[in-house]
Amino acid sequence: MAPAISSLGPRPLVFCGPSGSGKSTLIKQIMNDFKGVFGFSVSHTTRSPRPGEIDGKDYHYVSKEVMEKGISNGEFIESATFSGNLYGTSKKAVEDVQRSNKICILDIDTQGVKLIKQTSLNPVFIFMKPPSMEVLEQRLRGRNTESEESLQKRLTTAKVEMEYGSDPSNFDIVIVNDQLDKAYQELKEFLMPLIEEVNK
Repeated sequence: MAPAISSLGPRPLVFCGPSGSGKSTLIKQIMNDFKGVFGFSVSHTTRSPRPGEIDGKDYHYVSKEVMEKGISNGEFIESATFSGNLYGTSKKAVEDVQRSNKICILDIDTQGVKLIKQTSLNPVFIFMKPPSMEVLEQRLRGRNTESEESLQKRLTTAKVEMEYGSDPSNFDIVIVNDQLDKAYQELKEFLMPLIEEVNK
């Protein structure tokens, strides 16, 4: 039985794309340019906060026991394990944003997308795609935040995500982020009808 999500407000947006596709940058930019229109669904995770991250803003940091209990109680729309840590989106996080008449933004991997497709959430699915795996690897290496082992893991995951994103039937729009400005323009044009609906 699929988790029921109440239609409290505007349709949420599900952003998907491999790490290094520019997804976070584009999400920040659209939220910045249209203040008060979008709200971010804060995910839960069992990993420890990184320096500068704030509980309740970047993630809800919880113990494995708390998260597993929430998942078995059906409190999560989707959840996945990545690098040994649990990540998930709670129904409450999405509903809190919708209640304030904002477009809820969810940043989710392909595993999560498949799970959300089984719910009644009815979001708009957006896939952010790097121009190639080579460019993606350059971007990830350029961050200098990964060990070689975790970089290879990310690249393996990215390959699977790119394959899923290459099927146009899985998403409402696929944006190739070759140039950030061009990708942002495409995203903005696509979202304008939804933004105008909220601003009525």
